[in-house]
Amino acid sequence: MPTKKTDLDIRNDVLRELAWDSRIAEKQIGVQVEDGVVTLGGTVDSLATRNAAAEAAHQVACVRDVANELQVETAAHLTDTEIAKAVRHALEWDALLPDREIRSTVGAGVVALEGIVATPIQREEAESTIARLKGVKHVDNRLQVRLLSEPDAVVASIRQALNRRAVREADRIHVRAGDGGQVIVEGIVQSAEDRCAVLGAIRGTGGVQTIEDRLSVEPTAPPARRRTP
Repeated sequence: MPTKKTDLDIRNDVLRELAWDSRIAEKQIGVQVEDGVVTLGGTVDSLATRNAAAEAAHQVACVRDVANELQVETAAHLTDTEIAKAVRHALEWDALLPDREIRSTVGAGVVALEGIVATPIQREEAESTIARLKGVKHVDNRLQVRLLSEPDAVVASIRQALNRRAVREADRIHVRAGDGGQVIVEGIVQSAEDRCAVLGAIRGTGGVQTIEDRLSVEPTAPPARRRTP
């Protein structure tokens, strides 16, 4: 059984992960850890780097939560007009996004996105696309997912997606949907990867607004070896 990490061990591992991650060029990120909760402090030159630092910290074993207090101080002195033009170009060039259904407002480097998209994945894709642009300090994602008329249609679409993807635990997963596109999923999966596959199928389904994840990860124990006489 592995030894439990101390906060100092976790801090050192987070620092190593930040240094290893090629997306993160800044070396002035401060890391503090208390009871497995990591706090990131300092300044970075882009929102994309800020988000990447948090993702890197979450990759480290025994990290429970991450408080991302990094400040974005972009070296690119772009005007809000220039950023707004870059946002529009990014939306138009992303073939997965309904760019004509999305509008943006830019002020002091903060981009507010409004409009209608088909799925939660499109909502997330729009935010991550804009967050990677130079000069963007924050993305205020106000995008709404288009509602479907019947909750049963949402559940049926999710069930079809799970079956298409041959999710191993499809029969052990229960999905409910409300009138406002709220989806509750519960059941048992065998691994974190299986859980991500299930949630990914739901996020890609039209009409889903929010997801309440009640899945439990319970690995199946390998069969006991039979003793040879």
